[in-house]
Amino acid sequence: MSIKEIIEGKKEWRAHVSRVKALPQDYQIVYKEIQKYLFKVAPFEQNEGIGLLSEILSFFEDGAAAGKGVLEVTGTDVAAFCDDLVKDEK
Repeated sequence: MSIKEIIEGKKEWRAHVSRVKALPQDYQIVYKEIQKYLFKVAPFEQNEGIGLLSEILSFFEDGAAAGKGVLEVTGTDVAAFCDDLVKDEK
């Protein structure tokens, strides 16, 4: 990985974190728990994980914009929500 790729990756991650911080508090809490869970158990490389996390973030942004609570979006079993996200991964 070149220095340019590292710098671009950091810029992308910082922009991602800024989007997370713009979410309502309950969404932020659940997002951070999902992130921790996926970093521990997800069957993909860490650099592939940003794509999935971005998809989750977009999903959360849409839910928040629609005025839904975070558990209306994920369901009450957040771990099962996470497992469904990665069930088809190798």
